[in-house]
Amino acid sequence: MGAHEEYGVARRRFDVADAVPLLLDPQGVVTGWTDDARRLLAYPASEAVGRKLSDLLAAEDAERVPDLVERCRRDGGWTGLLTVRRKHGQSVRVVARITSTEETHSGSRWLVLLSELGQAPGWDMSRTVLERMVTDASVGIAIVDTDLRFVWSNAALEQFGGGPAPRRLGLRFADVQPGMDAQAVEAQMRHVLATGEAVVGYEHVGHVRSAPLRETAHMLSFTRLEDDRGHPLGVYYTVVDMTERHRARQRLALLDRAGESIGRSLDVLRTAQELADVAVPGVADFVTVDLLEAVLRGAEPAPGPLADTDPVALRRAGQRSEEEDLPQGALEVGDVATYLAGSPPVRCLTTGRSWRAERLDPVTREWATDLPEGRRTATFLELDLYSVMAVPIRSRGTTLGVTTFFRRHRREPFDEEDLHLAEDLVARAAVCLDNARRYTRERDAALVLQRSLLPHRLPEQDAVEVAACYRPADELTGLGGDWYDLIPLSGGRVALVVGEVPGHGIDAAAAMGQLRTAVRTLAALDLPPEEVLAHLDDLVARSAREEGVEPGTAGHDSGRSSSVGSGCLYVVYDPVDGGCTMAAAGHPAPAVVAPDRSVTFVDLPQGPPLGVGGPPFEAVQLSLAEGSTLALHTDGLLARGETTWAVDTGRERLRGALEQAGPLESHCLTVVDALVPARPYDDVALLMARTKRLDTEQVAAWDLPSDPAVVADARRTATRQLAHWGLDELVFTTELVVSELVTNAIRYATGSIRLRLIRERALVCEVFDGGATAPHLRHPRTTDEGGRGLLLVSQLTQRWGTRFVHDGKIIWAEQSLTDLTE
Repeated sequence: MGAHEEYGVARRRFDVADAVPLLLDPQGVVTGWTDDARRLLAYPASEAVGRKLSDLLAAEDAERVPDLVERCRRDGGWTGLLTVRRKHGQSVRVVARITSTEETHSGSRWLVLLSELGQAPGWDMSRTVLERMVTDASVGIAIVDTDLRFVWSNAALEQFGGGPAPRRLGLRFADVQPGMDAQAVEAQMRHVLATGEAVVGYEHVGHVRSAPLRETAHMLSFTRLEDDRGHPLGVYYTVVDMTERHRARQRLALLDRAGESIGRSLDVLRTAQELADVAVPGVADFVTVDLLEAVLRGAEPAPGPLADTDPVALRRAGQRSEEEDLPQGALEVGDVATYLAGSPPVRCLTTGRSWRAERLDPVTREWATDLPEGRRTATFLELDLYSVMAVPIRSRGTTLGVTTFFRRHRREPFDEEDLHLAEDLVARAAVCLDNARRYTRERDAALVLQRSLLPHRLPEQDAVEVAACYRPADELTGLGGDWYDLIPLSGGRVALVVGEVPGHGIDAAAAMGQLRTAVRTLAALDLPPEEVLAHLDDLVARSAREEGVEPGTAGHDSGRSSSVGSGCLYVVYDPVDGGCTMAAAGHPAPAVVAPDRSVTFVDLPQGPPLGVGGPPFEAVQLSLAEGSTLALHTDGLLARGETTWAVDTGRERLRGALEQAGPLESHCLTVVDALVPARPYDDVALLMARTKRLDTEQVAAWDLPSDPAVVADARRTATRQLAHWGLDELVFTTELVVSELVTNAIRYATGSIRLRLIRERALVCEVFDGGATAPHLRHPRTTDEGGRGLLLVSQLTQRWGTRFVHDGKIIWAEQSLTDLTE
């Protein structure tokens, strides 16, 4: 007989009601044996259970077992002819139907129905046999007709609800299980009736209508029943309860989601809210996260559980409700949550252990006190809260706060497994919260350091209009090694400085702070730019030797925090004549935006980076028209990826950005936004200075002969100029300053003498001479006849000093005009 013909015989001869059932485990070992099986094969249960199915088959069919198993797994079942061996060796030809009772991929059990070939009793005759076969089965089994009405079900099906078997007869699934999604189940039945294809492992999740509502999950398998002509008689289906497996899978999925969703930032409040968001509705209907004030500030809480104090104040850091509105009267995020002593949240904080109540006393009032104005305490019944868990938030032995989970009356109360899930969830979030707390502390400390290193605001002066933008590559700490500065100098001049230290983060910021301090100290000496960089280079090299950094290597290559390899651009601008002098140490040359918006780049000789050695630094001088803009920047402005752009490419992009017009402050930010991505590849600093010129009325200068008699004329000339400026109150001091400085120039210097007065934010008196020696402030004794001139100048003026120029020196003194204008 051919395979196709054999299958046709099997289809015509098979009758479920008269079949002998066997139960097999996933490996094909017999686990269930009935009296009908004993009569057919002559094996008692003690000898049959535990044997493989292949041991019960003739040799030729035993070899087919692996293929049959594979076909069952692929198709959900198999029907065909087999030859079985009785206990004493006699062979019997049977029709076999194999179908799965559970999911095939998770350890299925197989139901084997055997019918001896040639026997075909009718449906009515076999009902009692069928009922006896499945009475003791743990799997729920039912048969519905083509109208999907129950015609038979076993006792095991009653455990899934719907009442006893007699009550089901003639009813449909929706009639006996109104709380389930009957439409979806019946759709599977219709599909099986229409196509004849078995449906195996259909998972159905629904809710049992009880108070409170309980979610259930079942695994169903459907097979079409046919008459001997292949016409459908109905659907035979099995049901296995997998609620616990479903809940376990949900818990694992929730914990996976928590791992992905909680701690995506290092913000304490956001992390607390993420915990609440993940827990609703998977664990609870309403969740609150309350943290200690110290945690929100990033401070270090006391180790261990909290002391038993009365009461305990926390701050609401996050909360979530499944409903659109929070329970009436709930605190807002940011409000203080003060809990009464002895309340469950306080007990969790003081003991470090979780607490659960399946059912809250409905008339008990909430545990909080010191509520916001307009709020009153409400009973849990009024809040519609019914079951609760409180879990302390603890990490690394420290208590950070408490998370409270609530359910409302429509859901089942919390059980022990829910508490374990909540504890796992909070434990994961606690690590993220503690990391965020530690980060908050470190970042606040780093920002304090950064604010102390960079200027809070650039000093007011009349030489330039200035704007700056700083953007670090380390977005977490906000720290970097780039810096900028504006330093007022004598004579109304200013120094513009931009520099960068190798590396990023707090080490680079610390090294940058050292360099910036050194630059400001050297700037106070009024040295030319190239000399400032030379002194700075010596300082960096000496510090590197003390730290053990090899000369000629960058600090970051040595693995230490060092300024070696740093770059610096130092520019001095004089608003009196528009003169500009600059020098660079391993740093990009600045761009100059002319008043007509044309952009050029200064042809500036590049000196070596600081501390690595090389040729001496060179300076260039140029004259800037009023309204020109100097753009000093670090190389991060032109960086792309991990390398720096080609010089020409980067400059062209910078040129295009600088050519745009706009107010200086916004233009500076626009340039950085146009050239730098949201997450910079390198630290970026841009300092833009638009030049000004002092009005000719603000500067007065006179050439004086080297004659002692000219001192009196110089005093009178200065007095007339102050009267012209309306500065009569400064006449006495200015006469004394002019007398002393001109007298010293005549007495100790050679060559021509020049007196200059500058009126801007201060009154500046300058005396130029051709000498190369600097005056020294002396502290004469009472009996000394001289040496008091510079001492008086230092006491009567705001500041004074000496600066050297190429053909001599200038001694200057400043008097503040602030008191005169107030």
